[in-house]
Amino acid sequence: MLSPIILSLKISAIATVISFFWGVFFAYIINKRDIPCKNLLESILILPIVLPPSVVGYILLVVLGKRGIIGSFLLERFGIQLVFTWVGAVIAAVIVSLPLMYQNSKAALVSIDPIYEKAARTLGSSEWRIFRTILFPLSWPGIISGTALSFARAMGEFGATLMVAGNIPQRTQTIPTAIYFAVESGDNRLANSLVFIMTAFSFVMIYTLNQWLKKKNYVGGKG
Repeated sequence: MLSPIILSLKISAIATVISFFWGVFFAYIINKRDIPCKNLLESILILPIVLPPSVVGYILLVVLGKRGIIGSFLLERFGIQLVFTWVGAVIAAVIVSLPLMYQNSKAALVSIDPIYEKAARTLGSSEWRIFRTILFPLSWPGIISGTALSFARAMGEFGATLMVAGNIPQRTQTIPTAIYFAVESGDNRLANSLVFIMTAFSFVMIYTLNQWLKKKNYVGGKG
């Protein structure tokens, strides 16, 4: 029972770090910079939210599989196989969690009054300095929310992960896949234990996040 828990935490942590940087990056360049094809890029980023996980998994399997565009290239040139590995599970988790990170980061960034940016530019600050000293600190609560939700989404990912990484014990078996196959095999004791652990963990994380945000808003309003 310990193996899928450790693997899920590992995959979720790595996927969350990747989603954090890419989510904030895309939220910034799409909503604060003048780049072409903004709507197209944003639509691609958000698409995994509305697509069924099995569809996302199938697309990843086609792209990353041995005959896929990326999968065949990596296998032939470097001998790297992504499908049915924990790396494939990380990729699946990133794809499904990135939209949440992006959406929360976007909401936080666009809520900042543009007057702060204009004042900083008037004083000669560079765009990087404006982001580092103004936009990022002011949008931090929203970014933290996105990070927590991304971690929870990566932790609970099932459909795409199953198709791309499979259910190989001690290699690609995460908590959701372990629960599914435990139920299939009639091992209700294992399924109940994993369900309880995941539910308790998710509840504590969401509760802690809400308490932190309430405290943050209270202190900010009081100040």
